[in-house]
Amino acid sequence: MSLFSAVADLLKPAPPLDPTVAKALHRVAELADPVLKLAPDFDKHLAAPVQYALGYCDGLISALPGPIDINRQAFVSDPLVHALFATAGDIEQMLGRSQAVRDFLARPECWESDHFYAMFAARRQQKRQFGMIQRGDVIQNDVPQKILYFCDHTLIEPCCHLDLMRQKLRCTALDSLLRTFRDHVTTLRHEREGLRSDVSVERAHLTVLHGATPGREFEVHTRHLAELDSRLRETADSLLPKQLLDSLAEFLKAPEQALRLSPCSITVDRLGVVQEELTDDISVHTLNFPELTARDKRLHLAMLARISRDEAREAVEMVRDQQHRFMLI
Repeated sequence: MSLFSAVADLLKPAPPLDPTVAKALHRVAELADPVLKLAPDFDKHLAAPVQYALGYCDGLISALPGPIDINRQAFVSDPLVHALFATAGDIEQMLGRSQAVRDFLARPECWESDHFYAMFAARRQQKRQFGMIQRGDVIQNDVPQKILYFCDHTLIEPCCHLDLMRQKLRCTALDSLLRTFRDHVTTLRHEREGLRSDVSVERAHLTVLHGATPGREFEVHTRHLAELDSRLRETADSLLPKQLLDSLAEFLKAPEQALRLSPCSITVDRLGVVQEELTDDISVHTLNFPELTARDKRLHLAMLARISRDEAREAVEMVRDQQHRFMLI
């Protein structure tokens, strides 16, 4: 390559950003920290990490199983749905109490299809109890058992169109990453304020000691003040726009630390009793599902669900009627 060609390449304007990446960069400045926009070459520095994070979120959502039907019929026929809810009536309670479902049904778009899709999430729990089991012709009482159950059932991003819902979930996943980074920045700012307070207290104490004859106590507090000053400078430097930009770029290059799916497999019977040993009992099933780790670090079963619009509307009306009667009482 000639010198002229090299100079021409340097002067050539940068290619325009992909619209999806450009939109995501706007979300970065909005959700992570507005200070980031003050850093030089904000778009150029973050374009590649954001594109990588978008691809990761795309793969994460594509890995979600389903959609599975969640209704009374599935509660009877699908072992996983049966394990997710204590009773079939709990499905209606979940639908009727879901604010996301209520908001969706209040919009005209809910009439575009008889069914809608949503991401279903629930927390896996286990409790211990004593129960009864049958081994051959022998029935044993007071046998220690582990019971599987799920709580905090949640529906996310209801939508009539599966592809559109997946697209919304990808955006939600990226938002989760950005909010996780924002929480990290907030923690750093609180740490900085705490260090500033500690430095002020230590300096005031040294001022009192300064008039006295220098001794061991004065040296100890002087070293402590130097340590606090060093930690304060380090924390303050990490909150500068350029350093925040670098930290965010590294964070988006390793999104699995904050958002990931982990496979889970549990064998249970129809009563939710966890089976530690292999058995030929037809009422025993092995449940396979992924668990999502997100901002709050708690594991949530995650999958895509398919729900009847009319059943959801009936559930919302039923719960509203229950709440109204409770208020009257």
